[in-house]
Amino acid sequence: MVDNMTEEIDSERRRFLMTTARAVVVARVGIFSGAAAPPADAEAAGAIAAPRELAALGRADTWLNSPRLTRDNFAGKVVLVDFWTYTCINWLRTLPYVRAWAQKYRQGLVTVGVHTPEFPFERNVENVGRAVEQMRVEYPVVIDNDYSIWRAFDNQYWPALYLLDARGRVRHYQFGEGEYETSERAIQRLLSESGATGVVADVVRAQGSGFEAAADWTNLKSPETYLGYDRAERFGSPDAVRRDQPRAYRAPSRLALNQWSFAGEWTIGRQANALQKSPGQLLCRFHARDVHLVMGPARPGNAIPFRVTIDGESPGAAHGLDVDERGNGTVREQRLYQLVRQPAPIVDRTLAIEFLAEAVEVFAFTFG
Repeated sequence: MVDNMTEEIDSERRRFLMTTARAVVVARVGIFSGAAAPPADAEAAGAIAAPRELAALGRADTWLNSPRLTRDNFAGKVVLVDFWTYTCINWLRTLPYVRAWAQKYRQGLVTVGVHTPEFPFERNVENVGRAVEQMRVEYPVVIDNDYSIWRAFDNQYWPALYLLDARGRVRHYQFGEGEYETSERAIQRLLSESGATGVVADVVRAQGSGFEAAADWTNLKSPETYLGYDRAERFGSPDAVRRDQPRAYRAPSRLALNQWSFAGEWTIGRQANALQKSPGQLLCRFHARDVHLVMGPARPGNAIPFRVTIDGESPGAAHGLDVDERGNGTVREQRLYQLVRQPAPIVDRTLAIEFLAEAVEVFAFTFG
């Protein structure tokens, strides 16, 4: 049942993020923001949101950074609920703001990160705990592996932010990136309504770095690309996909923009694609400043070396956080890896990542 729910939600998330990538100017002015948020007056807000949201949080058993929080912990407090999953680049780019708000308004605001997984390995609490530490998430995080909190909020997207007032009513929401000032003004308004004192009127101007740096929207022309057969698009190999079985794939002589391909012997699965014999390649044609890949070792504890090239050359100054100037990197854990962060000019380029050992799994490309 949870798997079916995940499939449905994943599909919705993909359509949302692809729309955002294709119409980034529209997304930035708030079409997906809280512009259509529930009314702020008490009767209308109470009619829209039932107490089920806080009840679902209170029933959750597994918490990181905090003892279990119950409805008593939320009583009379403004609550910020942030839905995330740790390989989502769109959520990572919102994190500087959520982190700053949790610190700035800690006297009256309860910030809760709801980790609802997309990929199977994101259900592993140890993986989530490692990500929480690496990403400096210091506010309480609740594990929502069964999607019960997700369903209680009728949520559909990563990332999604909800603000609940002191009576537990949803008064503002924001889907996707952007509209940070609007969300912070809503925090300030709800805190003032709750009787909190000393609410500072200025707003955060966060500057993310690394994975958290804002996307280069002007040059972003490549959408999130899933590689498993369940949601794969734009597969460029001349060889037909053989589901869940090993086969040798050839890369085409030329990839069109946003096409991708394997070279070598791979097993293409529903979500994960596993290299069967080394070496093997994954290629894509992209137009973006940043290229990320969700991947990991198929067996815990393995380390898989790889090498990245851009248009057949070492990346040099265009290397990402997980690659050196010569293009060398190592897959050691299941997470998002940054392969490319290139300086201007941004033009169509072909990335190739060659894995020098088998038993690596790849899931999805994201861009920024």
